[in-house]
Amino acid sequence: MIVIKNEKEIDVMRRGGKILSMIMNEIGKMIASGINTQELDALAERLVFDNGGTPAFKGYGDEKNPYPATICASINNEIVHSIPTEFKIIKEGDLVKIDIGMEWQGLITDMARTFSVGSVSPEAHKIMNVTREALNQGISKIKAGAKLSEYSIAVESYARSNGFSVIRDLVGHGVGKILHEDPVVPNYHWSAKDIILKEGMTLALEPMINVGTHKIKLGADGWTYLTDDEKLSAHFEDTVLVKKGGCEILTR
Repeated sequence: MIVIKNEKEIDVMRRGGKILSMIMNEIGKMIASGINTQELDALAERLVFDNGGTPAFKGYGDEKNPYPATICASINNEIVHSIPTEFKIIKEGDLVKIDIGMEWQGLITDMARTFSVGSVSPEAHKIMNVTREALNQGISKIKAGAKLSEYSIAVESYARSNGFSVIRDLVGHGVGKILHEDPVVPNYHWSAKDIILKEGMTLALEPMINVGTHKIKLGADGWTYLTDDEKLSAHFEDTVLVKKGGCEILTR
């Protein structure tokens, strides 16, 4: 069931999204060669709690293997959901993807960014920029009365026009009352029944784009998704509010 947010809930998500964006900016400042991803997670968790929030990812999932951290910190061919650890050291030339969700005053916002570390390859630079712009292209299609597929087609078309592939097995989602609400938001054109966007819907839009094949595989930890061909991947995500004539980006 798609949840339409009221004005009070929207205001909470708006304020929570601004806090989350600030936290992401602080994480980005810390990303550098020689830093391990557990250090990034410790900073993120401290900032979430200091701002009155709760990590949305920590403890999420199967009770036999709950997600153990505040952020997902995925590097290079890791797409999403990689668990931070002191043994994963960031290096010059890496693409580092940070995904973070926060519950603030009972409502959740969710966002992700890809960061380049020092001097990266032309291919890494291109896929990072294309994925960021694919999200922007998709966001430009979000408005009350539009079809959800307009977003999906815009993202896929932009990625494909730049020679990249869009992951099909991982998608965006509604967000707010819980981390993953309806609807499912594919980043590619799909054949299922379309959805007409309504004012007050809140969506986590998140293109995940690969240099090579769109196919993916799950790592041994049961969380980390990797590109099947071990080539680079990039990820950008924002929480948006559907409005008449457009949308409001809550996490910028």
